Amino acid sequence: MTLSNKLSDPRLFRQYAYVDGKWTHGDGNREEAVFDPATGETLGHIPWLEPHQITAAVDAAEAAFVHWRALRADERCERLLAWYDLLQVHREDLALIMTLEQGKPLPDARGEVEYGASFVRWFAEEGKRTFGETIPSHIPNAALGTLKEPVGIAALITPWNFPLAMITRKAAAAMAAGCTVIVKPAGETPFSALALAELAERAGIPAGVFNVVLGDPPEVSRILCDEDRVKALSFTGSTRVGRLLLEQSANTVKRVSLELGGNAPFIVGPDMDPREAAFAAVAAKFQTAGQDCLAADRILVHESIHDEFVEHFAERMAALTVGNGLESEVDLGPLIHRQAVEKAAAIVDDAISKGATLVAGDQSQAPGENFFMPVLLTGVTHDMKIWHEESFAPVAGITAYADDDQVIEMANDTEYGLAAYLYTHDIRRIWKVLRALEFGMVSVNSVKMTGPPVPFGGVKHSGLGREGGVTGIDEYLETKYYCLGALGSVSGS
Repeated sequence: MTLSNKLSDPRLFRQYAYVDGKWTHGDGNREEAVFDPATGETLGHIPWLEPHQITAAVDAAEAAFVHWRALRADERCERLLAWYDLLQVHREDLALIMTLEQGKPLPDARGEVEYGASFVRWFAEEGKRTFGETIPSHIPNAALGTLKEPVGIAALITPWNFPLAMITRKAAAAMAAGCTVIVKPAGETPFSALALAELAERAGIPAGVFNVVLGDPPEVSRILCDEDRVKALSFTGSTRVGRLLLEQSANTVKRVSLELGGNAPFIVGPDMDPREAAFAAVAAKFQTAGQDCLAADRILVHESIHDEFVEHFAERMAALTVGNGLESEVDLGPLIHRQAVEKAAAIVDDAISKGATLVAGDQSQAPGENFFMPVLLTGVTHDMKIWHEESFAPVAGITAYADDDQVIEMANDTEYGLAAYLYTHDIRRIWKVLRALEFGMVSVNSVKMTGPPVPFGGVKHSGLGREGGVTGIDEYLETKYYCLGALGSVSGS
């Protein structure tokens, strides 16, 4: 049975690129197979577009921009809300596509569809609030102010771990601002992006406004970065690739926003209930099987409750079920491919070789070659890979600390600065640690921290700019200043 036969609406499964409102084959003979990471089954194939076809997508976006930006903000809002409605209507099919190509459990995929759709609704409305300002004039007989105008074509390069929401969080903001977009999804998970294109077309979004290009990642990104008509680039992915894209975009002086790697500390204060904190840490660590930039990579627990915390963590971790995301009551699906499994194993081996204790994590129980059983390590130290590298796997490392000053230093000991978690009820500790943490987002006593109103983003090597919230649309807007002088007045600077 093919993927399309599993859907209520088979037209949501597309094996073509989408350019200028048309489903497009590659002009060459290059294509890529897409696999179900849980079973290894081939789900379908996608074409790799040739360079001139990527340029054609820029041509289409350029032509569409003239008309899309000219629409009133409420007219763009109506089309985006129609897109939102279709995402809701087809959420079961969208979730199924996501589980099959990405591997996450079906309930998690449903949650991502809802999460992704929420950005479309948020920015549809936010586009009507892109206000300029009136500036009190220091120039006689003149009126001063600003306007907000769309920057132009936006290239959006998105990852495989959240194949729908990372597109809508970027695209809805750009489109609401009046920009046209070219989406390059991850080759591992293209079908969610293509389903979004199908629904965008049905929602009445004009040809050329939302394009999906497929192909060799370095080749496509180079063309988009070198193309002067592309005025903005938004990327979610690794810090290594983010640096390359920032460098490649320098010659065309693009507006660049980057959401890069994370290495989140999860700090547990001495006043916390060890069981409550441990269960929260399990949830923060193992979301999306650890393949999440918000995953709690370094769990820092006060020495007075360390041992009890470890016991409860191991107990809760042992209750997690690993398996195919289509099966009921599965908590963790597979990793995206075999290389991810090998990287996870290498991080665990490195930690053990340097003195960490393996508390739990029997890989002989893995239900398939792309699965990695949850691992718990204690005695994690600064010299281990797990301390400095984003594992992107269900590998938890716990370290004891003595006081607040020490844990602040430990938490900040990373090049990354995306998100941090703090669990304590002491208000003085909350404010001290919260202010001292070098991270763009800090969640206190809550695992959940994201959503449409949130300015999502990091500091240091975790990126540039923010997505979501009232500032998310600003990544796609330029501020134009105006000075209206009275006729006949004497001008001057």
